[in-house]
Amino acid sequence: MTLRNGPVEREVSLPDGRVFLVRVALAADPYVPRRDLSTVSLELVDSDERVEATVNTVLRPDQLAEARKLVGDVAAKLQSGELTPTAGAIEPLADSIS
Repeated sequence: MTLRNGPVEREVSLPDGRVFLVRVALAADPYVPRRDLSTVSLELVDSDERVEATVNTVLRPDQLAEARKLVGDVAAKLQSGELTPTAGAIEPLADSIS
């Protein structure tokens, strides 16, 4: 299995009651065939299905275990209030997994 088969996602509730979906997936590009995509993104999607934050990661599409760990780490830190749901807050985590 790889991220080409689908995203890794986890729903999380923030201390203030907001709910987000943490998603690691192949970044969409309408000009590139899916089989040729290699950029993996980390997204925070709110309950209205709006992307609140998105950053590129250092992951490759075949790093499924690492993607699961990244989703778990981000979800836990959001839920605890350690992270805010912003691109600036999640970017260091997206850049630290290899």
